[in-house]
Amino acid sequence: MIAGYNTVSMGTGRSEFNPKKGSRSLESYIKEAGQAVLKQIGGADNVDEGVIGNFMAARFNNQANLPAFFPLIDEGLKFKPALSVEGACASGGLALVSAIKSVLAETADVVLALGVEVQNTKKAVYGADILAAAGWNQSRKDGHAYFFPGVFSDRAGAYYEKYGKDRTRQAMSQWYVNAIENARLCHTAQETENKKSNLYGMALKMPLNPKKFVDHLTVLDCSKVSDGASAIAVVSEEGLKRIGFKPEEAIEVLGFAQMTSDITLNPTDLTVLETTKHVVKKALDMAGVRSDQLGTIELHDCFSIAGIMAIEAIGLAEPGKGVDFVIDGKSKRNGEMPINTTGGLIGWGHPTGATGVHQAVTVWEQLTGRAGDAQIEIKEDRPYALSINMGGDDKTLVSIVYKKG
Repeated sequence: MIAGYNTVSMGTGRSEFNPKKGSRSLESYIKEAGQAVLKQIGGADNVDEGVIGNFMAARFNNQANLPAFFPLIDEGLKFKPALSVEGACASGGLALVSAIKSVLAETADVVLALGVEVQNTKKAVYGADILAAAGWNQSRKDGHAYFFPGVFSDRAGAYYEKYGKDRTRQAMSQWYVNAIENARLCHTAQETENKKSNLYGMALKMPLNPKKFVDHLTVLDCSKVSDGASAIAVVSEEGLKRIGFKPEEAIEVLGFAQMTSDITLNPTDLTVLETTKHVVKKALDMAGVRSDQLGTIELHDCFSIAGIMAIEAIGLAEPGKGVDFVIDGKSKRNGEMPINTTGGLIGWGHPTGATGVHQAVTVWEQLTGRAGDAQIEIKEDRPYALSINMGGDDKTLVSIVYKKG
């Protein structure tokens, strides 16, 4: 993968965001991200195929048939094959996997993979109803008005009961702090404008308020409504030569996995991300890499409790010990395992269909030294990275293992 690009993740947290002025158009985000990648790889003539990940443009933007937007990016993409993929919040990851499979099938040497979502067209409570389609429709009628915050609130409540509330809340507060501090170092992040001084104290002291929100989460535990697009080129070795890049300028895909579990069934254990655990293991096994060899991880922290549970699913901590991993600073940018170095979903933002692609762009930037102020040290003995993109409540999963070129 090479030539990644992220638009700004737009929403509350950026000074220029003004809901009264309306959102940028879906097509403008597609065009910006796509053209930025084409500029880096020598133009549309070098592209064989396109794939776009998106969750709910049909409802947020009244727009479907997204593959037909590729020629809008550049006339040179006219008459070239393109497709769209959807797997809720894992739609971006599915775009990457689709591109990878095209390269492995030798139907393409250069694939333009793009993810996009524009959600600020709706008020939050109405948007929450749209996003609830990532879960089983039959359970929606019994769910919270804020459906997915309610789902992960239930997971958090079960985790409190099993492993202790106070220390878990400490870890969730620290997760928020890490997200915001990392986001402040990335100019495209949604939360880059946040200048609160005592972030940890604010997060720890914010009371749970079931009457106004959900039982076991505060708003700081949640990713926010975001608009944005991300794009990257997925190429073969021949494709890399075609576009004129050296291998060390790209990142190598060593392993990947995509899994689903039954959307109609509740988790067998609310404190475990079971599908995440399996998809990560398969991706790491394909790559021949252990979790302790990773130099950085981009994981799907749609909620702070999901981030902590993902740490346990990866195998970095035993069940119930993910909280200690976070509190002890091991997930910080200068810690044992730097996680979500540009803020993740809580800090950078969560334009749902773009998130999986954004994760890959962040990995590419970090492993090739292009992350600017957000750059971390990638040690020579740990040149690998992992991304985890989750759709719904641990139902559609994509995990990819990368290596520094």
